[in-house]
Amino acid sequence: MKHKFSLLFISFSLLSFAQAQKKPIDHTVYDNWKSISSPSISKSGNYIYYAIVPQEGDALAILKNNKNQNLLEIPRGSNLKLTENEKFLISTIKAPFKEVREARIKKKRPDDMPKDSLLVFDILNNKTTKFPAVKSSQLARKANNYVAFISEIVLPNPKKDEKADSIKKEEVKKEVIAAKDSTNNRRPSPRKEKTTPVLHVLNLNSGDTTQILKADNFYWSDNEQYLLFTRKGEGKDTLNEAGLYIYDLATKSSKKISNGKGTYKSFRFDDQNQQLGFLADKSPEKALQKEYKLYYYTPKQDSAYIIADKNSSGMPEKWNVSGDGFINFSKAGNRLFFGLAPIARVRDTSLVDFETAKLDIWHWQDDYLQPMQLVNARRDMSPNYTALINLAGNRAILPLSDDTFNRISLTGDADNEWALATSDAEYRIETQWSGGSKSDVYLVSTLTGKNKLVIKNLSGMAMLSPTGTHVIYFNRENANWYSYDIQKESTTHLNEGLAISFVDEENDVPALPGPYGLAGWSNDFKNIYLNDRFDIWKLSLDGKHKSMLTKGKGRENQITYRYVDISRDDDPRKRATIIDEKKAIYLTGFNKTNKYNGYYKLDKKGPQEIWAGPFTYRMITNSEKLDQVIYTKEDYQKSPDLYLLSNLKNETRLSDINPQQANYNWGTAELVKWKTPKGHEAEGILYKPENFDPNKKYPIIAYFYEVLSDGLHTYQAPAPTPSRLNIPYFVSNEYLVFAPDIRYETGYPGRSAEEYINSGMHHLARNNAWVDSTKMGIQGQSWGGYQVAHLITRTNMYAAAWAGAPVVNMTSAYGGIRWGTGMSRQFQYENTQSRIGKPLWEALDLYIENSPLFFMDKVNTPVAIMHNDNDGAVPWYQGIEFFTALRRLNKPVWLLNYNGDDHNLIQRQNRKDIQIREAQFFDHFLKGKPAANWIKKGVKATEKGIDWGLEVD
Repeated sequence: MKHKFSLLFISFSLLSFAQAQKKPIDHTVYDNWKSISSPSISKSGNYIYYAIVPQEGDALAILKNNKNQNLLEIPRGSNLKLTENEKFLISTIKAPFKEVREARIKKKRPDDMPKDSLLVFDILNNKTTKFPAVKSSQLARKANNYVAFISEIVLPNPKKDEKADSIKKEEVKKEVIAAKDSTNNRRPSPRKEKTTPVLHVLNLNSGDTTQILKADNFYWSDNEQYLLFTRKGEGKDTLNEAGLYIYDLATKSSKKISNGKGTYKSFRFDDQNQQLGFLADKSPEKALQKEYKLYYYTPKQDSAYIIADKNSSGMPEKWNVSGDGFINFSKAGNRLFFGLAPIARVRDTSLVDFETAKLDIWHWQDDYLQPMQLVNARRDMSPNYTALINLAGNRAILPLSDDTFNRISLTGDADNEWALATSDAEYRIETQWSGGSKSDVYLVSTLTGKNKLVIKNLSGMAMLSPTGTHVIYFNRENANWYSYDIQKESTTHLNEGLAISFVDEENDVPALPGPYGLAGWSNDFKNIYLNDRFDIWKLSLDGKHKSMLTKGKGRENQITYRYVDISRDDDPRKRATIIDEKKAIYLTGFNKTNKYNGYYKLDKKGPQEIWAGPFTYRMITNSEKLDQVIYTKEDYQKSPDLYLLSNLKNETRLSDINPQQANYNWGTAELVKWKTPKGHEAEGILYKPENFDPNKKYPIIAYFYEVLSDGLHTYQAPAPTPSRLNIPYFVSNEYLVFAPDIRYETGYPGRSAEEYINSGMHHLARNNAWVDSTKMGIQGQSWGGYQVAHLITRTNMYAAAWAGAPVVNMTSAYGGIRWGTGMSRQFQYENTQSRIGKPLWEALDLYIENSPLFFMDKVNTPVAIMHNDNDGAVPWYQGIEFFTALRRLNKPVWLLNYNGDDHNLIQRQNRKDIQIREAQFFDHFLKGKPAANWIKKGVKATEKGIDWGLEVD
């Protein structure tokens, strides 16, 4: 027995020693921490391809077979595409990160930046071909035989008695083959040589390449039959090269189908690839008014002709074809849809800039506030209203919408009579305080252009059925779903008689709850599938039949089931999810009790588990027969690696993206449950370091927003965050981190934060001797930052606080602007996150109670504030009010303003900087380490850019 005990003691000692040898994460590790990007599996299930991407640096793309054997590794590979017949893999090879960085340091022009390359891999013959200096590449949607790409080459100098355009294709081909891969080092040329764009059409099977000189843009037909390309023409285009060309792959011949310099765009073939529509503007380059025209072409024509312009029959007066419209044929090919727009006014160029006033005029009856108009000005100056031409009729323009409607939608086939349109014109002003907009819902006839009202003043959502026979809509005001039969002009209450709720049962904001959503349609389109909180229902559009697809097992077991569409149909006309009950039905499941995720198959008894566990599964993709499934799997301790599941039974790990994690002191995540002072059931996540010792005392930081516990089994990579707490960093450096959920009471968001956050921290400290109750910190960003500010005015239990972009004065913030959208902030306080529920003048006491600014004299906690001068969500003056109040009261406070950055930090260098400062701040106040200079004495404006204050004197 002693012998066994000794061995056991030795093994524990060795384990403790091994853990003690692991390094804490530091700020140098972030760039090399990797993730899986764009994993795909072929339809046959034979091939799997993906990229491993570092946070900063060069990616590695990988092609494998389903035996987990590497077939190809592509340094810096991205944009991987497999041909339809699975014979070839196409990849972009990005220019080396270091070279791009050096070029940016040297401020090189875009044309002089390092170039990408193109790789073509013949899978069956294990042969790789590279092409340098590639600007763009493209496969046809149904791609088997060709890839097209544009590169830039230096043409050989022609002989004096030859013209530049007489260069033989063979010479061009030799030049392309001789050109070095752009990934190789190359000595700079003493004089920059002029490059020429070349469109390459590579036959993947034969290896033959056709080169087309001076092509600057291209577009495939879906079936690879035709390739469109444009040429700009040089100078005055004396060679008459400018225009749009069509290349026939079968005959290997090209012809110009539209002549002249200009902008050619929005190319669209019909489903049979026998009709083409496109837009072109051929007005002079310096023209103030662009004049787009709609062109139409078939192979029977010599060239494309104008089918719609400002003078066409049916065109509204002072309107024209929109240059921002989307071109589309109906499935049958007898309708051509495009966009119209009013002819815009142009600026008077005779006016002298310094002699004209510059101002914004805010009018009380404007649909939208002036800041919102300015934010959306670019969009509003590019209007696009749907119209069509009946190609089998008189070809007059039939406008379907104008500025009355804010949205119009067609079925995927676009062959039926009715389109759905919504108008919020009467309700736009009230979005200032409501946030969302009500709408009037109409049907518009594609035969006559006339409309009819379906429902007025709808707060909710509406959609057209896939066959165009019904309108389905959800009404938030009564939380019901409805079906409107277009032919009968009758409305059916779909969920009538059902006691179950189809709206958010956990809604805790003053706004009306939203729906759990639509899961799909039956394959005869006579039934709709709707989600409740846990289960999926099948409701007939006539209201006669109601059943539960998941047999009530979701609510019974507290598992949220959601339908998974396993089809591999990439038809762009398919816009609806079809649930065919004659075929196998698969579901995801999330267990609300233990936070497990799983994958299920439906049978007559209900969902049956295929797999489920304490993991998070993402990027689930399957082969056509579902015999092979790939996904990433993660938990807090395991990086999200890629896995393959064969026959829904045998799991194989395909990647090991972060092996270096084994060298670092990582951590664990566990679910903590407690009761709040008011008796509410509460839960949150407690993160502990891997080398946790229950005999030690640990400082603890609470990080919060609203509800975070559903992420219990989610990996968190050490990374410079936009402003959130870098949990793995602090846990690795022997902090405890606690992430409590918060449920809110309308009118009292501050008290709600106290109720859950403070009681959770008290629960941990009272029940665990290893929690140091004298070294507690709090950190939050945005809404979390507000809650940090509130808490330190109500308690002195926290030794340090960090607030990112906080609101501290709801009375001033209520009337502010969210500069990112131009919206008034009133809606946020009355109806959404801030949860006051009433306008300022009806609840002044609540606005003051929930404004930390009015209680700053109660603060005794050192607090660091991050608030940036380009914050598009919370006016940065809130951070200034916070700082100046505490400064006036002689309280310890710091304000970090990352110049020109946003609400959540965008620039990576700023993200890296804040990680260092946040660690220094909490290390000082929670661990007693010496204060960095920025904490101790700040950084003077005269030292800006010279001294960052990160050192410790």
